[in-house]
Amino acid sequence: MEDCLFCKIVAGEVPSTKVYETNDVLAFQDIQPQAPVHVLVIPKKHIPSAHHIQEEDCALIGRLHLAAQRVAEDLGIAKDGYRIVTNIGQHGQQTVPHLHYHVIGGRQLQWPPG
Repeated sequence: MEDCLFCKIVAGEVPSTKVYETNDVLAFQDIQPQAPVHVLVIPKKHIPSAHHIQEEDCALIGRLHLAAQRVAEDLGIAKDGYRIVTNIGQHGQQTVPHLHYHVIGGRQLQWPPG
């Protein structure tokens, strides 16, 4: 989508600090981190949110989850634990309409989150 911030990041039109990339997944540092580690993991294919995943996206979503695991391992938060969050829509506080997982860790997280 031409107005999607994350699609522009995928296309290289907007800079990001990449931490992991494959042919169909990109992970980069969040610009407003909420913890010592806060990375966004996105599919390069534009999918508006987790609510919009289609059956044909199942393999891609599996690779997205594997990428989140890899990011946690690479950034040293897998052993102590971390959180994967995806927001959906206005009430879910989704600010960019492109499916993305927040991989958050590096400190003791609180519950409930908000």
